[in-house]
Amino acid sequence: MADSVLYEVSDGLATITINRPEAMNAMNTEAKVALREAARSAAADEAVRAVLLTANGRAFCVGQDLKEHIGSLTADREAGTGETMSTVREHYNPIVRALTGMPKPVVAGVNGAAAGAGLGFALAADYRVVADTAKFNTSFAGVALTADSGVSWTLPRLIGPARAADLLLFPRNISAQEAYELGIVNKIVPAADLAAEAAQVARALADGPTLAYAALKESLAYAAGHTLDEALEKEDELQARAGASEDHTIAVRAFIAKEKPKYLGR
Repeated sequence: MADSVLYEVSDGLATITINRPEAMNAMNTEAKVALREAARSAAADEAVRAVLLTANGRAFCVGQDLKEHIGSLTADREAGTGETMSTVREHYNPIVRALTGMPKPVVAGVNGAAAGAGLGFALAADYRVVADTAKFNTSFAGVALTADSGVSWTLPRLIGPARAADLLLFPRNISAQEAYELGIVNKIVPAADLAAEAAQVARALADGPTLAYAALKESLAYAAGHTLDEALEKEDELQARAGASEDHTIAVRAFIAKEKPKYLGR
């Protein structure tokens, strides 16, 4: 895997680190391919029970690498093609699908600026721990583009359609505190503590009831686009599956014995 994205698995926790600090972790083609493959690897690996998505340097990810992008646009115009924008289909969509669809929780440890696609990656996670110095920006309209990386779906579901439209039409930097107040962020920590705190949250999830977490992710995603009756039917289906897991039996026995359960992830 390319050095632009680092991938490590330890005791059930996969850590994916965007590693282009000199470019504010902007996404060039190499980084997009590497992040896509890392997310897919974490999703497919049964030994992985949780994922931590984070970054090196002072930014989380500022989105598309515009220096590479302008070169590609120029080449497109000279060739009379539109290959550059296929990156949404080939890279950004698969990354977001892998993060949102994997049957295990994803934690985003946001160490700094998250803009454009970087915001989309953070929103695709199930839980966001952010540094108090972090900031967020939709950015798309600022470069005459529309939303991608799932932002049109994730952002209004977190903060409502009116606020989402405001932030998309009028891009601006949002502080960690404002993001928390809007409902974008789950937890704010001092910047110096971000790495440890995000890892701790991800580790707790990796040690938890993996199948139950997967069912919760599926339930929330399903309910977002279905009626109450349909959601109730889905809950019945998923609860039957969770109830048949070894972890459920372990949890009940531990509760009765007043002990801390040691989950197996199955």
